[in-house]
Amino acid sequence: MAFPVIDLNQFPDPEGYKRLREASEQWGCFRLVNHKIPLSLMSEMKKVVRSLLDLPTEIKKNNTDVIYGSGYVAPSKVNPLNEGLGLCYLGSSETVHTFCSQLGASSYQREVIEKYAEAVYEQMMDLGDKLAQSFELQSDFLKEWLCQFRFNKYNFTSESVGSPGLELHTDSGFLTILQDDESVGGLEVMDRQSGALVPVDPCPGTFVVNVGDTAKAWSNGRLCNGRHRVQCKEGSVRVSIAFLLLGPKEEAVEAPLEFVDSEHPRLYVPFTYEEFRMIRLSKHLRDGDALELVRIKS
Repeated sequence: MAFPVIDLNQFPDPEGYKRLREASEQWGCFRLVNHKIPLSLMSEMKKVVRSLLDLPTEIKKNNTDVIYGSGYVAPSKVNPLNEGLGLCYLGSSETVHTFCSQLGASSYQREVIEKYAEAVYEQMMDLGDKLAQSFELQSDFLKEWLCQFRFNKYNFTSESVGSPGLELHTDSGFLTILQDDESVGGLEVMDRQSGALVPVDPCPGTFVVNVGDTAKAWSNGRLCNGRHRVQCKEGSVRVSIAFLLLGPKEEAVEAPLEFVDSEHPRLYVPFTYEEFRMIRLSKHLRDGDALELVRIKS
């Protein structure tokens, strides 16, 4: 089966909603084309992010956590080639300004990040709405959910070719919109049917969307939390920009009644996103297995 592509020009045709639902159920990830974000803005954002990731480590360490694990992440034993910066985005410019102040970003860099944040947030809300509509549900609740940026740098060299850049994992949140590196590959996603890892080659001007653990719980198991990883395929630095729709700020994640009936009993206990995220971190379960710890025992 070919890696699915979702063309936003197909909406509101019913076929578009069908393709989106099937890709989210069968793969848990897909390529997004004909989106609303200007290509020029994507290009400028990539330059700004690369310049911030190239800052000295002592400056990057000023990017401190808002929630645990949301700030600068240095290379580790598990992911020695990967480092990243983080930004909790709450739909306002305030958090962007705080992030930029931590790193001493210029007024131009701040402006680009703010424009990109507004654009990708709007795209995320639109995509979340379409996903909910594909199940004939409303999605107004998504506007109150937590969001986060992760800016990733993979320090690939010719000596590291064949090594892992980021371990196999699922995303903990609801949806992730990823601006992948337009020239340096390495992203691989798991085919749910065969278990094979499928390369997702660079495709400039598009996004890759991942469905996360929270979405699988919200859908009562209907949606697939897509497993993916990054491998070093060439000796060039790789940069990606991920925007994550995480979960409710305070309310519990719980499957709507439309997903629950006598043939599909409720699978997961209600949980807050923060509770679930801490389970993943404390148990070191980042491959989707953390959901088993919130599963209702039969």
